[in-house]
Amino acid sequence: MRFRVSHTTAYAYSAPCSVSHTELHLTPHDGANQKTLEHDVVIEPKPDVSATRLDYFGNAVTYFLIQEPHESLTIKARSRVEVEVTAPIQPALTPSWEQVRDEVRRHGTDETFDAFQFVLESPRVTLGSAFADYAARSFTRGKPLLEAVSNLGHRINRDFEYDPRATTVATPVNQVLESRQGVCQDFAHLMIAALRSIGLPARYVSGYLRSAEKTLGAEASHAWVSVFCQGFGWLDFDPTNDLMPRGEHVTIARGRDYSDVPPVKGVAVGGGSQTVEVGVEVVPEFPSVN
Repeated sequence: MRFRVSHTTAYAYSAPCSVSHTELHLTPHDGANQKTLEHDVVIEPKPDVSATRLDYFGNAVTYFLIQEPHESLTIKARSRVEVEVTAPIQPALTPSWEQVRDEVRRHGTDETFDAFQFVLESPRVTLGSAFADYAARSFTRGKPLLEAVSNLGHRINRDFEYDPRATTVATPVNQVLESRQGVCQDFAHLMIAALRSIGLPARYVSGYLRSAEKTLGAEASHAWVSVFCQGFGWLDFDPTNDLMPRGEHVTIARGRDYSDVPPVKGVAVGGGSQTVEVGVEVVPEFPSVN
């Protein structure tokens, strides 16, 4: 399926900014199931310096510098993306979660060695017994990995209330566990903390979700989880909507947690107070009918 994606971020400042440095994670990630057909970013005012590179995790990052005084900043990213609709994986065919945990602990192959870094704590994901205890009900002895992961995601979807007013981007994951409220970013961090606390590698995925009547998180940047399973690679799961992505999620970037892949991050000199407006739209692109 093909999508047209637009992401607009607009800043308005109460006083002129003399200089601003900004970093963007807004370029779709090309992979086995996703291909970028078109992508461009329009920035107003026009930057004095702009460059794109790959970060440590293989994500495209755009950096720009504005050195002229400005009282507003608008960033418009537009993309056309093709996402393959993948066949569902039979959960019972995946190895037990203990087998995956033990193989990653040994990290005797390039694949498990790379995955091992995603078992460790990261800036937004702390580990501990509270998260391990929450995971334990899903990860019973000998259970196939994907069955256990799906059950954990289902429980998060059932046990936690989606409430955009309950948290901010800085809310600690242990507070989310206690309050049982949050948004997609919080639920992704929570699921990652639970998986890592029992020794399973899990990473944070940022992107977009096609707007639909029963989906949550579709009108802004979305977030979900990817868990490693040898023999199958990285398997995505969206706890906010209790499903495995199969063609309606557009991946932008992957990292340890949100701090690695924020859509827009920057520093401005001056500017006073600021207001920010963000708009996201993901629209299916259907072939024309003659």
